[in-house]
Amino acid sequence: MIVAFSVAPAVTDNPDAEMADAVTEAIRVVRASGLPNETNAMFTLIEGEWDEVFAVIKEATEAVSKVAPRTSLVIKADIRPGHTGQLTRKVEAVEERLAADH
Repeated sequence: MIVAFSVAPAVTDNPDAEMADAVTEAIRVVRASGLPNETNAMFTLIEGEWDEVFAVIKEATEAVSKVAPRTSLVIKADIRPGHTGQLTRKVEAVEERLAADH
């Protein structure tokens, strides 16, 4: 499965705290997991089995919650049992079609 998620402070206890600091801690958790992942301006994508992906999302959310009394979490999942490597394959398929147009 591939899961796109976004976790960030909804508010912080410290008005000087940067949202990027909290999000950085969440990304550290994702990268330390060893699961295939990528981060863009709006979401982090992670690929793996249900339990391992959601365990990472929970840990990343807890990391943000340490600096924020209220945390926002958005999740979107592509559940396709038996398929791996889809994090890159989906983009490659589109790029192949775009290249064929030229």
